[in-house]
Amino acid sequence: MSVSLRKPVATSDAELGMEPGPLRLPDGRPAMAAWTLDPGLRHLNHGSFGAVPRVAQERQNALRAEMERAPVVWFASLPERVAAARSEIADILRADAKDLALVPNASAGVSAVFAALAARPGGDIVVTDHGYGAVTMGAERLARRWGSRVRTARVPLAAGPEEAYEAVLAEVDQDVVLIVLDQITSATARLLPVERVGAEAARRGITLLVDGAHAPGLLAAPVDGLECDAWVGNLHKWGCAPRGAAALVARGPLRDDLHPLIDSWGAAEPFPDRFDHQGTLDATGSLAAPAAYRFVEDTWGWDTARRYMDELAEYGAQVVANAFARGGTPPEPVDVGMPVPGMRLVRLPDGLGVNRLDADALRDRAPAELGVEAAFTSFGGIGYLRLSAHVYNTPEDYEYFAETCVPVVERWAREARG
Repeated sequence: MSVSLRKPVATSDAELGMEPGPLRLPDGRPAMAAWTLDPGLRHLNHGSFGAVPRVAQERQNALRAEMERAPVVWFASLPERVAAARSEIADILRADAKDLALVPNASAGVSAVFAALAARPGGDIVVTDHGYGAVTMGAERLARRWGSRVRTARVPLAAGPEEAYEAVLAEVDQDVVLIVLDQITSATARLLPVERVGAEAARRGITLLVDGAHAPGLLAAPVDGLECDAWVGNLHKWGCAPRGAAALVARGPLRDDLHPLIDSWGAAEPFPDRFDHQGTLDATGSLAAPAAYRFVEDTWGWDTARRYMDELAEYGAQVVANAFARGGTPPEPVDVGMPVPGMRLVRLPDGLGVNRLDADALRDRAPAELGVEAAFTSFGGIGYLRLSAHVYNTPEDYEYFAETCVPVVERWAREARG
């Protein structure tokens, strides 16, 4: 099913880009009808926790019912079920099934990698100032165990591929043994040059861990051509799988030292088979993950879905930024050097989102006071609204935010500034 024709949209201030026509189900209903999201809220933050389509929820519920009907039968056969799902997910990600293990989330995969690394006393770790906080904290804990330090590469938001690469490599010398790099950054919605850093890390014999939490679904082939020791990605974000579903891809010698966080009866099995045994962990999220991917593919096709999400995020950013501009916030688009499809940043008025805690407080206020689920982020002391569109979003969602929510957010800013 193709995206409907786009029509020109203008505001009283300036001509905007083209408005993408909303996606619909084959029976003509809005795409949102395939989800169970609260109709009393506008859902503008797919990127944080995803949203599971009804068909994948039903698949997971059926699996859970089967598990509860005969738990002994279920858990005895679970490793084989997980292995089959793992093979399907590898095909979806265009990865090799022998390199892919299933983990509860990307952070669990990162923790498994950190636990597998041989102690390197004094060996430094490089992260960036765009890194996901929980992953960076894990790297800091690892550094404390090693008696080493974490070095933070400062990558300007507007840095293109070359400048970003040079910023990361500026922190790399003979004492660095591990680089942790986001493929798509969470707070700043940008790409980082993981392919080029990966090639250089391999040349120098430095371990590279790529945090691709946002990549599955948003990128067609997130591990294709990527040279790294380990990559992790969440299936529950853009791929719309139930929570508790993520992939860990490992290549090279590190893979033989990787073990699940739960030691179970498969501990003696090789990678990735040992990850198919994780005690009584509820694996139904991973087992239902292919159903979510297939739903999008069979209904619209992932190429069409990704194109729509990107066009919609661009349109939404223009609409919301123009609304803030009328209140005095700089109207120009946020300059992101390596933009990611489907996600955009809009600068907040001065005084809002100056740090992560302040941004999280805005996120928590938004459902009750704005009627939206939205992502507020912070980088370099500046607050941003991070828009992340999915197939169920429509242009009207962003027009609502511009008309109804922007005046409230501006009032919040005035109150914050005193």
